[in-house]
Amino acid sequence: MPLSQYRVIEVGTLPAAAYAGRLLADFGAEVIKVEPPAGDPSRRASPQLAPGAEGGGEGAPFAFLNFGKHSTTGDFRPLLTGADVLIASDPGLNLAAIRAAHPGLIVADVSWFGRSGPYAEYEGSDMVCRALAGLVHLVGPVEGPPLVAPDFQASTMGGLGAAIAILAALMARRRGESGRALEVSVLETAIAYAELNTADAFVRGEGQTRLGINRFWPTYPVGIYPVKDGWLGVTVVTPAQWRSFCAMLGLDDLGANPAFTTGIERMEHAAMIEGRFVPKLLERTVSEWFAECLKRRLPIVPVPDMADILANAEFRHRGAVVPIEVAGRTLHGVGSPLRLTRSPPHKGGKVLSLGTAIITPRSEIPAGHDTGAPMLAGLRIVDLSMGWAGPLASRFMGDMGADIVKIEACQYPDWWRGVDFRPHVLAERLYEKAGRFNALNRNKRGITLDLTTPEGVAAAKALVAGADAVIENYAAGVLEKLGLDYAALSAVNPALVMLSMCAFGSDSQYRDCRAYGSTLEHASGLPHVTGRPTDPPMMGHIAFGDATGGLNGAAALLIGLLHRNATGQGQHIDLSQVECMMPMAGPHLLAQSAGHPAPRTGIRHPDMAPNGCYPTATPDRWLAVSITDDAMWHRCAVTIGRPDLANAYPACAARQAHEDELDAAIAAWSATLAPDVAMAALQAAAVAAGVARPPHELFADPHLIARDFWQYLDRPFTGPFPQSALPFREHNAAYRILTPAPTMGQHTEEVLRTLLGYSPALLADLAARQITGTEATAPRARTALA
Repeated sequence: MPLSQYRVIEVGTLPAAAYAGRLLADFGAEVIKVEPPAGDPSRRASPQLAPGAEGGGEGAPFAFLNFGKHSTTGDFRPLLTGADVLIASDPGLNLAAIRAAHPGLIVADVSWFGRSGPYAEYEGSDMVCRALAGLVHLVGPVEGPPLVAPDFQASTMGGLGAAIAILAALMARRRGESGRALEVSVLETAIAYAELNTADAFVRGEGQTRLGINRFWPTYPVGIYPVKDGWLGVTVVTPAQWRSFCAMLGLDDLGANPAFTTGIERMEHAAMIEGRFVPKLLERTVSEWFAECLKRRLPIVPVPDMADILANAEFRHRGAVVPIEVAGRTLHGVGSPLRLTRSPPHKGGKVLSLGTAIITPRSEIPAGHDTGAPMLAGLRIVDLSMGWAGPLASRFMGDMGADIVKIEACQYPDWWRGVDFRPHVLAERLYEKAGRFNALNRNKRGITLDLTTPEGVAAAKALVAGADAVIENYAAGVLEKLGLDYAALSAVNPALVMLSMCAFGSDSQYRDCRAYGSTLEHASGLPHVTGRPTDPPMMGHIAFGDATGGLNGAAALLIGLLHRNATGQGQHIDLSQVECMMPMAGPHLLAQSAGHPAPRTGIRHPDMAPNGCYPTATPDRWLAVSITDDAMWHRCAVTIGRPDLANAYPACAARQAHEDELDAAIAAWSATLAPDVAMAALQAAAVAAGVARPPHELFADPHLIARDFWQYLDRPFTGPFPQSALPFREHNAAYRILTPAPTMGQHTEEVLRTLLGYSPALLADLAARQITGTEATAPRARTALA
C-alpha cells in the first residue's frame, strides 16, 4: 500500500488529529495511537454502539476515527525513534525539543485555532470553531438562532487539512529533505468552506443574511422537499434547468416567465413558487422523480437516511461503506472516500482494545537536509477543472509549490468566472471581476486552448506528457469524447496520476447525474442527522460538497503521487464527491449499523450541555457556546452571574434535563453584551465560546489578521483582493501567496513557448483561429464541453 512504509505516532485527543491519522491508516501507514490510561475520551462519547457499556471502543466517534490503528498507553517518547510522523494535539508537548531529538520526524501540531494569535489559548469545540469560521451564521430559521449540526464537521475538515500537510511533507522528504514542523489550524481549514461567501461579499461590498431552513443565497430553488414516499434534494441554477424543472412539473408558465430567469429573481417570489411546485412533487415517488431528472440532466437526487446508506449496494462495492470490527462485533461504517484504482485503501478494519499494540523497534529516520524549497517544488499539474472542488484541490497544490497550468477555452471559460455572453459582459470583461474565481485560482498559470479542436487537444496532450498529474471535474464522458480521458493521457504519460472528481464516481450507475455541491450533500445522508426532529432533512451549507471534494481531492492526489514516486506507477483516482461527504456523518452510520440510531437533536449535543447559539446586544449576531465538561459549566455559571445553576445542575445529565432553563439564563446574560465582549468574557473563564461570524466579517477578525491569514494581492480588473492562506504553516509564519488568479489566457504564450517550444508563427496562427486567446468569446455552437 502507498503508505505502508511509514510509522505514525498520534498523541492527544483532538478529533481532527484522529481523523488525519485515520486517513493515513486507510492507506497502510502504521498508526500508533497513544491514549491516556483511561482511554481516549471519545471511547465514551455518544452515540454509543452498545448503550450502557463503559469504554472498550463502544463510542461511535472513537470507532469511526480509530479503526485500523494500534492503541498503546504510557510514555510515547521511545516510540519516536524510527517514526516518520508525529500527529500531536496536546498543547503541553515540547515539540521543539522533540524535533531537535528527531530531526527527520515530520511533526503536525493540530489545534482548534493555531498556536499564535488572540485565540491561541481559547477553548474550542466543533461548533464553536465553525461559528468563528463563518459556517453557522447563515444556517437555520430567519429569526434565529442559527441551527447547525452540533459536532463532527469541523473535525473532518481539520483532519483533511492536517493529512494534506503531512502527505506533502512526505513528498518533500522523499527528495532527501529533513522533517517538517507543521502547525495546523482547524479554524483556518474550515474557512475554505466559507470562501464562496467571503469572495462574493468582498466584491459586492455587502454580506448575506440567513434566509431560513434549506434556503441559501443566491440559488433558488435549492433545498429538500417532500415527495410521495420520501425526500428529494433539488438544485436549480441555470435558466435552462429552471425551464426543464417547470416543464417536468407541468408548470410551463413559471418556466417561461422572464421575471424568474435567475435564482435571485426567483427567490423574491419563493412562497408563491413553492406553493405551485411542492404539491406537484407530492404526486410521485422518489424513484419516479429521480428517473425523470436523470433523463432531463437535472441536479435533483433522493435524500437517503442512514439506513438507506447502509443498504446501498453500490456504496459497499466501492468501499464507501466497509466492515468495522468493534468489541467482537462486525458493524458497517464509512470507509475511505479516496478511491485510488491502483493502490486502493483498506476496506474496513478493527478497533483495537486499549493498550494492546505490539510495537516493533525501528531505526532512527535520517535527518536529511533543509533546502528551503516549498514542499511540492518541482511538480507540474495540468488543471482541467472548473468551479470550486477541482480548483480548490489544485490551489492547495499550487500554494505548496507545484506548477499549476490551468486550461480554459475562450469559448468555455471556468464557470466561476460567472460568464454570460451578452455583448456588454464581454466588452467590459466582467468575467475577470468574479471574486470566487479569483479566490480559487491564485498561484496558477492560466492558458487558453479550444479542446474541441485537434490543435487544442494536441497541445493539451503535449503538456500532460511532461506533467506529473492532471485534475479534472468534467461531466462523465466529456473527456472521453475529446480524446483526453485517462486512457488517452496515460498513453502519452504512463506515470501520470489523474484525479477525476465525478459526483458519484465514474463507474457508478449514477455517473451521468448532474450535480452541484448542494446535490452532493443531499445524496450523502448528512441532512437526515442535521436539524431538529420536526424539521425536514436539513442542509448545512449552500454547497458543502464542493470544498469537501477539493480537500479530499488534494489528499488523494498526494497519496497517488507518493505511490508513483515509490513504484513508478501512475494511476487513475476515481473520486466520488458524494462519498467524500459521508465521513461527516460517520458516527451516525456506525450507530445505525449497531441498531442504536442517534436521534436528531438540533443544535443540542448528546454529551455537552448547554450547547447552543445565544443572542447578543447586536441584532442578529449570535454567540456559540459549548459546555464540554462539568468543570466548564461551573466556570460558565459563575461568569454569567448564576452560580446557583452550577450548584443545582453539576452533572451533564441533570443539565440536559433542564436545558431550556439554562439556555434562557445564558441568553439573558449574552443579550446585554456585544458579541466579542461576550466571547472574551467566557473565554477568559476557559469556556468554549465563539461569535457566529457572518462570512463577510471574517476579513476583520482580529485572530485572522494577527496570523496574516488574509493576504491582499493586486490584480488587473479587481485591484487588491483578499486571499486566504493555507491552513497550515511553518516557523510560525503563513505561506506567502505569490501570484493572483490569472486573467484569461494570461500565460498562454509563455507556457506553450517555454514548455512545448511553440514558435511565434505557430502561436500567432493559434490566436488568429481563436484556438487560443486572452478574452472570452461567445460560443461558436454547442460543443462536447457543454
